[in-house]
Amino acid sequence: MKKKIALVGCTGNIGKQTVRIVRENPERFSFSALLSGRDEEGLSALTKEFSPRFSHCAARGELSDSELDALFSDCDVALIAAGGFAGLRYTLSAIRAGKTVALANKESLVCGGEIVTALAKKKGVEIVPVDSEHSALFQALSFRRDTPFERLVLTASGGPFFRLSKEELTKVTAKDALAHPTWNMGKKITIDSATLLNKGYEVIEAKWLYNADFSRIEAIVHPESIVHSLVYFEDGAAIAQLAYPDMRLPIQLALTYPERLPCLEQLDLAKLGALHFYPFPQEKFPCFGLAIEAGKAGGIAPTLLNGAGEEAVAAFLNGRIGFMQIAETIQGVLDKIPNRKADCFETLKEADFKAKELAKNLIYG
Repeated sequence: MKKKIALVGCTGNIGKQTVRIVRENPERFSFSALLSGRDEEGLSALTKEFSPRFSHCAARGELSDSELDALFSDCDVALIAAGGFAGLRYTLSAIRAGKTVALANKESLVCGGEIVTALAKKKGVEIVPVDSEHSALFQALSFRRDTPFERLVLTASGGPFFRLSKEELTKVTAKDALAHPTWNMGKKITIDSATLLNKGYEVIEAKWLYNADFSRIEAIVHPESIVHSLVYFEDGAAIAQLAYPDMRLPIQLALTYPERLPCLEQLDLAKLGALHFYPFPQEKFPCFGLAIEAGKAGGIAPTLLNGAGEEAVAAFLNGRIGFMQIAETIQGVLDKIPNRKADCFETLKEADFKAKELAKNLIYG
């Protein structure tokens, strides 16, 4: 029987790769629902090709509660690939509908980790990670979140600026930052990878996915992006997951696990040669430290971090601020808006709005 997928974010980077997987495995998968952000033309083409029971473009307006119910009513798995804070609402709705969630939206756990994981536990819903790093941890833990471990290690390519000095970082442009050395991603996440804010987000995600204290999660730089993450165990062993940097593997595995289907070319270790690992350069990339501080603070702090980051990255891409001002904008928002308990989605939505408004004021005056 085909597995029916509700794909939120069908015309984005992850969405397009998911469509490719479904297209290549028509006997295994179908789309019950497709939702795009702004690409009406792309959504129309996909709707014509796959004939889902439900399709919608978010640019037409926010879905009502009944429409959200329809979005997830007929699926086996909800793949949440929408970008930004908006993805959290879809994740919560899919969990309320009792659907397995294949999660590619970082903000769902960065901003709403406590709410999302509590609701998933209550509903008996499984959250399967789509991020390459968290998929790697999931595999190393034998697809179990209760596997005992000593330490989780997330690898980072270091982005295009790993070897630059602080002075050189003040002069980089958006074009420079978008030239990621190993991954092909959307603009927002590519900039977050250049500032290493993305790795801070992933540390916060790991806390919620694997119920790990921040003291047991670390990041290292691995420029080749072959080792996608690793887990250390009490006996001194470490298990890593290796593959060429291609998001099709973690996307497909989230849809098929524990079964594996053909996907990527197998690694040629002799041809690869040496793999390199370096300490994380936190002192040069303050966004990472800000993310860890916000994650430890909890409450609405991670939502403030993310909201400010979204506005700062947009301003950087538009040439309104410099690379190092992304961190300055985030710091300004975290300093000015008091933290408080994140007790529900509406509280987080309000914090996201306030963070973005303040960030705009700090950027544009």
